[in-house]
Amino acid sequence: MPSQTAEIRTASFADLNTRTFHDLLKLRIDVFVVEQNCPYPELDGRDVEPGTRHLWLTDGGAPLAYLRILADPDGTARIGRVVVAPAARGGGQAGRLMAAALEVVGNRACVLDAQSHLVAFYTRHGFAVSGPEYVEDGIPHTPMRRPAPTTPAIDV
Repeated sequence: MPSQTAEIRTASFADLNTRTFHDLLKLRIDVFVVEQNCPYPELDGRDVEPGTRHLWLTDGGAPLAYLRILADPDGTARIGRVVVAPAARGGGQAGRLMAAALEVVGNRACVLDAQSHLVAFYTRHGFAVSGPEYVEDGIPHTPMRRPAPTTPAIDV
């Protein structure tokens, strides 16, 4: 089980070295394509966009968990490719990574397409179901949205 001292790292594509990007892709492919048996084009071109931020947890070796934050054209942040290595599951790593991602998102609205069995996890992070469930690559998904935080009015 990974320790709670695992480091959270954040980088744009331009700041990733080749080995790190390889390791992040390997984790994504090992889980989404192989484990979940979903042959799909993992390299969708969005990893290299200037507004994309890659976040991952590492404990001195291969990544334990990963997600990316995309910048949608309307300014909304889109979290995707949320993945935890099998050996790191059950230790709170996804929650740590999601909390870090929401710090990066800041005051922007944020959306994601959750695998439906994980809706409760995302609800705990402020997301609410925003549309009907759909099936993608044989897996039920649910669109979710976290509105931009509102600033309370200041009485003068």
